[in-house]
Amino acid sequence: MRRIARLLLIAFIESFAATCVQRGIYFYSTEALKFSDADNLWLALSFGAVYVLGALSSHRLSVRLKEKSLLALSIGGQLVIHLVMALWSGRELPGLAGVIFVGCALLGFVNGIKWPLVESYISAGWTPAEQARAIGLFNVSWATALPLALAATGPIVARAPAVLFLLPGVLNAVCLWLIRPLPARPVHLPRDHPERPPAGQMVRFRSLLAASRWLMLWSYSLLWILAALMPRILRDVNFSVESASGLSGLMDVLRLSAFVALALWSGWHYRACPLLVAAGALPAGFLMVLSGFSAPVVLAGEMIFGFSAGLVYYSALYYAMVVKNAAVDAGGAHESLIGTGFAVGPAAGLVGLALMPVFNDKVAGILVGVGPVMVLCAAGALWQIAKAGRPIDK
Repeated sequence: MRRIARLLLIAFIESFAATCVQRGIYFYSTEALKFSDADNLWLALSFGAVYVLGALSSHRLSVRLKEKSLLALSIGGQLVIHLVMALWSGRELPGLAGVIFVGCALLGFVNGIKWPLVESYISAGWTPAEQARAIGLFNVSWATALPLALAATGPIVARAPAVLFLLPGVLNAVCLWLIRPLPARPVHLPRDHPERPPAGQMVRFRSLLAASRWLMLWSYSLLWILAALMPRILRDVNFSVESASGLSGLMDVLRLSAFVALALWSGWHYRACPLLVAAGALPAGFLMVLSGFSAPVVLAGEMIFGFSAGLVYYSALYYAMVVKNAAVDAGGAHESLIGTGFAVGPAAGLVGLALMPVFNDKVAGILVGVGPVMVLCAAGALWQIAKAGRPIDK
């Protein structure tokens, strides 16, 4: 496992850098640009829509350019975008809101390209058992960075907003140096390797992969609604921007705890129970946060939602890498579903806000807007779990 230490460090640094803007931007836009909930949802949608395009193009581009070259281009692209956004925000130049929208969209595209490459490097060349551990370390690495970045976001937004973009740019430069020793292409396990899962297990893995992907689409759709609305929700329960950004990362702390639990217990690999638990917990946690009923209810909802989202993410990535033998297109499909959630969630949220006058209640409007997504994803996941049947002996 020593050979992935550098990759885990890259994942941590890049996750920290990305979170500053992907999640911290909504606190900046709310405080500095006075964006409304609808403005923030449009901002989230602009990121998610092009993230899908980047993820879907990652494999095709890597065939032509080689994985290492494409990884360097994607990280370098982030560096340039972050520095431009830092310049505009630091000097408060005209058209700042437009630069923020365009910058977030461009970041969505290059991030969509980047993560499938990192996931392929992390997962390639291992047996399924080793792969599970490698993916577990990767998940813990990138997920640890999220609450730390969010905790830093509040003070940065309150005191030096341009640093919100400058810091990620500096971190991107560090990662460009760190990727130098990587091979031009990751080395994959032979498809006829004796430790590849047998045909019977692979059939079940494919069904559990499909189920976890339905649930991941669901979780990221709800997550990106919450990310856009969290500044207002936490402000309404009397948290300042300095503390609210850190508290918004509570769901990420619980997602991290789910990653650790699944990394330590391998028995879940053949079972549907974690996915069934997540299918019930995701909507419960989402509703508790969205209601804004009280600070304890919101924070408890974050914990429930975050842990269940962690169960889903780990399952989806593990099954994808086993079934596809750690190919870039496995990570591309995984990340494209995440990007679809980034787009579908805010779009459903905007529909919900438009319906708010009909119900005279924002929460009810958003639930009606996102309701079809929730029903479709739940039905798709439960159907695939039923298809998977009972676990078979390993």
